[in-house]
Amino acid sequence: MPRIRIVAGLLVMVGLTAGCKAQSSTPSGSDPVLNRRIEVLVRSQYDVPPDYSVSIGTRKPSEFTGYESLPITITNGTKSQVIDFLISPDNAKLVHLETLDLTKDPANAIPITGRPIRGNPAAKVTVINFDDLECPFCARMHQELFPATLERYKDLVRFVYKDDPLSELHPWAAHAAVDANCLAAQNGGVYWTYVDYLHAHSEEITGEDRDLTKSIAALDRIARQEGTLGKLDETQLNACIAKQDETQIKASAKEAESLGIDGTPALFVNGERINGALPQEQVWLAIDRALRAEGEQPPAQQAQAAPGASAGGAK
Repeated sequence: MPRIRIVAGLLVMVGLTAGCKAQSSTPSGSDPVLNRRIEVLVRSQYDVPPDYSVSIGTRKPSEFTGYESLPITITNGTKSQVIDFLISPDNAKLVHLETLDLTKDPANAIPITGRPIRGNPAAKVTVINFDDLECPFCARMHQELFPATLERYKDLVRFVYKDDPLSELHPWAAHAAVDANCLAAQNGGVYWTYVDYLHAHSEEITGEDRDLTKSIAALDRIARQEGTLGKLDETQLNACIAKQDETQIKASAKEAESLGIDGTPALFVNGERINGALPQEQVWLAIDRALRAEGEQPPAQQAQAAPGASAGGAK
């Protein structure tokens, strides 16, 4: 199941009144009719699934003249998200504003320290991908979009993967991410050969019988094989694989959630989010824009890419 994510524009204003009749200023928490109206409008405006609950909070003063702050909580099981709305004192309008921080450079908003880099480490344009090693859409992009992009841009771009295993959909993805990071701790190049292999053979690892125990054993075996080929410290690698410390994975997944990511793959080109299943030419437009912003000249247009190459997404 996807993470809780309520997508809003920069300003969404929803009328709560029927007609032009004046409304008395009634606290939303004490008016069940108003609360129900707010709930229905929020569910409809933001496509809240029926099995999610919507709770109206208590009004508070806001920094915006003529409006009060109204927290609304969206809950699904143990996960919840609080969204701050604005409501007019006469209960006529509900507004959602999204504040964007202009003091931070979007290109540096997602930390990549310690992550393996593919491409030119000194490149001015960074493509960050939140990846799930069991995700078929991720595998397709990894095998089609990224090689074509590296071929096109050569030393002008670099790729960084961050972990976002959707364990509720892909049962061995988190284990694979831990194993991959065990390799990365010693050698970034070996990390990439492991990722290459998994994205090319994920169906084989899952197996026709979908036996998770067999999949886990295969992941560990492949990681050890890559470690041997890469001449890694065997004792250190085995200890890391056996420990299966998910601390780093969970932190990365939490970061993805804070960025509003609810599916993989999810791309950021110098901080610009690339949404949906887009042809690679459209991804390249974002890269070209980023290069120009950095004073670099993008490569000349080339022949059309093979059909199907895209930045897809699985929700």
